[in-house]
Amino acid sequence: MPTRREFVRGCCSAAAMGVFAGFGRFGLLNALAAAPADYKALVCIFLFGGNDGNNLFVPWDNTPAAGFRYSDYLAIRADQSQGGLALTQSQLLPVTAATAQPSGATIFGFHPALPQLQGLFQLNRAAVVANVGVLNQPLTRAEYRSKSKPLPANLFSHSDQQQQWQTADPTGFGLTGWAGRAADQVRTIYNVSQIYPPITTVAGTAIFCLGNQTRPFALAPTTNPASIGLAGYTNQNSQSNARLASLQQVLTFDTGLSMIQATSSITSAALQQSSLLSGALQGAAPLATVFPTTSIGNQLAQVARIIKANETLGLGRQIFFCSLGGFDTHTTQIPDQNNLFTQLDPAMKAFYDATVELNLANKVTAFTLSEFGRTLKPATGNGSDHGWGSHQLVMGGAVLGGDLYGKLPKFALGTDDDSSSNGRWIPTTSVDQFGATLASWFGVPAASLPAIFPNLPNFATPDLGFLG
Repeated sequence: MPTRREFVRGCCSAAAMGVFAGFGRFGLLNALAAAPADYKALVCIFLFGGNDGNNLFVPWDNTPAAGFRYSDYLAIRADQSQGGLALTQSQLLPVTAATAQPSGATIFGFHPALPQLQGLFQLNRAAVVANVGVLNQPLTRAEYRSKSKPLPANLFSHSDQQQQWQTADPTGFGLTGWAGRAADQVRTIYNVSQIYPPITTVAGTAIFCLGNQTRPFALAPTTNPASIGLAGYTNQNSQSNARLASLQQVLTFDTGLSMIQATSSITSAALQQSSLLSGALQGAAPLATVFPTTSIGNQLAQVARIIKANETLGLGRQIFFCSLGGFDTHTTQIPDQNNLFTQLDPAMKAFYDATVELNLANKVTAFTLSEFGRTLKPATGNGSDHGWGSHQLVMGGAVLGGDLYGKLPKFALGTDDDSSSNGRWIPTTSVDQFGATLASWFGVPAASLPAIFPNLPNFATPDLGFLG
């Protein structure tokens, strides 16, 4: 938790964005520049609970030359004494990776509830990044078990690993997120005259979005732009005008108390930002793309609408945070993960289609994060236990798709890839590498990457190559 001094400092940083004189819905829109030609956006979809990557993307090949064979997966996941988690080979949606893995395995299968992502993978618009997790530096099983190298704090804990994935700080003491720090680094390059925040969360507060200078704008997804902001302060009739004027006057009182002044300034800025976004959304034509009316569908639809409204807001770089929860599948994993993927798959495809509609497919990259994977060996109750490394999805027109990046763990228990004896994979790709690849594409200069990902210099490959 931040100290009082850190809280005040953060409040004052937010207040430094400026307190605007008017709250008119369209008052400042004319002052905003058109969207820069060099526009890019990152869209994070956090899968809360720990998504089981072992059933997301499964080796399909069964030939002796394939070092990662379906038969090895089946031998462990089909353990009926623990309930069994194996997907049958006929259920899997097969794809061929563009480049062979070191072992020679190239044919894989997506989870049966992900046909749209299978299609995007085959169109080279989606990729899988294998066995990603929080690391201080590269780590072997022997080093993990002997604790001869530093380990991330409180491994396998939901809250700790969620924070570490979002902050890229394995110590667990990070106070800012790597997306927020990335926005800090590009502000003077691409968002010089920003008066609307470059980061928007449609999934509540998240440390991922918080920078040293950057503060996110948070809103609940809505199809009614007029509802954004405080009800009854809409600047559209005499009564709401009177309320707005009174509120503005209260917020400008000099109380002499720094925390109250900072809070008033933040409230003023939030009201102004609400007004700007509401006006921009009302001025934008509706999207033709139809999104599913699920939680994640509504979130991604809202993100797409804000990206379209950026024609008015004029930011050169934007970051968005969405989420889908329920992936802590200790029991009934097969039906529960199937239900979640049934929501995720069409929502991600609709979002990609919306970027095509906006002629921005090459400018928008969506990706998943999740605090950890799950054990390959089933657990009692038809589920799996907390793991470590897991596979992540990347989607967009700039993605060098149709391929698997990173290194798959060997499907064998108690071997070099396993931190224990139940298939709890030691990551072979770090969050730093994954995030740095996204941040580099986003426009962060190479020299600034260690300021965002302090442990990046510990890894030989800072850019994984999945974005062109």
